[in-house]
Amino acid sequence: MTAGEAAERRPARTGRRPGNPDTRRAILDAARATFAESGFDGSSIRRIAGRAGVDPALVHHYFGTKDDLFMATIEIPIDLPALLRGVGAAGPDGLGERMVTMILTVWDSPAGAGLAGWLRTALADEGRARLLREFVVGSVAGPFAASLGLPEAERDRRTGLVMTQVLGLIVGRYLLFLEPVVALPPAQLIASVGGTIQRYLTGPLPDGTA
Repeated sequence: MTAGEAAERRPARTGRRPGNPDTRRAILDAARATFAESGFDGSSIRRIAGRAGVDPALVHHYFGTKDDLFMATIEIPIDLPALLRGVGAAGPDGLGERMVTMILTVWDSPAGAGLAGWLRTALADEGRARLLREFVVGSVAGPFAASLGLPEAERDRRTGLVMTQVLGLIVGRYLLFLEPVVALPPAQLIASVGGTIQRYLTGPLPDGTA
């Protein structure tokens, strides 16, 4: 019997094979449904894999971590955690200006149009907004603040204040097109908003007793 004849007589393999686009699609569909039902924090790779009918190892093979899988489900065209790791790598000094520089660079790039559409959808849909909050707080802002050595008791407060500036800048310049913000040269935005972000991250904050 030749090798070709032996191959023809072998029983066909069952199940999806690695590389099958149907497998990837099934995982994404299961992830979207699970995240929608249970939120980011309440979802697990094992639960998503069970819903998709695949082994959890296959989910990791296609998407890596739960963070990576979530990013794939919302189709955001940037790797936000990686960008923030780059911003924070040089330490706390000048961090605010580096963050605003990163924002302007990304949103003024070809990816900006896709980001604008994605953010409009997220802000208009409470389910997506909830998922975004959980992801940003748990997987982006929290680790970012921890990497800067911020006191644990202050992390949520400081990162929340930073997000008000970040979202305000993005919404004002790229979604609402507020003329004073749109007209400002990047250097002025970097200095103005960056200085406020820097204070929120490393400067003294009111104690709340007044």
